[in-house]
Amino acid sequence: MHRFLFICLLLSSFAELTAGEKRPRVRFETTMGPIVVELYNETPLHRDNFLQLIARHAYDSLLFHRVVANFMIQAGDPESRRARPGQKLGEGTLDYTLAPEFRTAEGLYHRRGALCAAREGDDANPDRRSDAIQFYIVWGTTYTKGRLEKARAHIESMLDRPYTFSPEQTEDYLWTGGTPALDEQYTVFGQVVEGLDTVEDIQAQPRDAFDRPVEDIRILRAVVEP
Repeated sequence: MHRFLFICLLLSSFAELTAGEKRPRVRFETTMGPIVVELYNETPLHRDNFLQLIARHAYDSLLFHRVVANFMIQAGDPESRRARPGQKLGEGTLDYTLAPEFRTAEGLYHRRGALCAAREGDDANPDRRSDAIQFYIVWGTTYTKGRLEKARAHIESMLDRPYTFSPEQTEDYLWTGGTPALDEQYTVFGQVVEGLDTVEDIQAQPRDAFDRPVEDIRILRAVVEP
């Protein structure tokens, strides 16, 4: 489907959802247990794209192909559905990208459990556009005030403008955990509301040299909750 037509269909299909209305929830049934994510209406492009992919069963049978302890779990590579054992994954995608929707000032940041869009690095992707299908869920770590200040300075250097963490961000990063250095770099478009223990179990699994879990961890199906 032509990219422009596809995006138009996304916008029209879910136009009734606004920031003030009920947030959609998606349930992932995985081989290690369920994960339920709530999608932010404040990021409509990513919300609508995700819901369309769920409706097309695009995530069913895909692997969590990249897992980094104390950082995140990543899924959504279409090539992972029939991947051979030990095969390097992560390059599979769709034929479009999404404009970034950074909403840190509205409370959408890389706290533990954040649902975020993967993307290519800045060298190949200076506009920081999101991958169409690959996503990651943050685990992260807690931060000391000194480490958090270093993360803030890193963000400031990437943005080339002043940047400060809100009191809520600071509290979360000091006491709950997350990956603050990714704020304003990758779009956060949802949050785990059930199954954070499953995320914890997945991110603790043994991995090979490509950060792929040694034993496959698969999304059996993904559905929008009523």
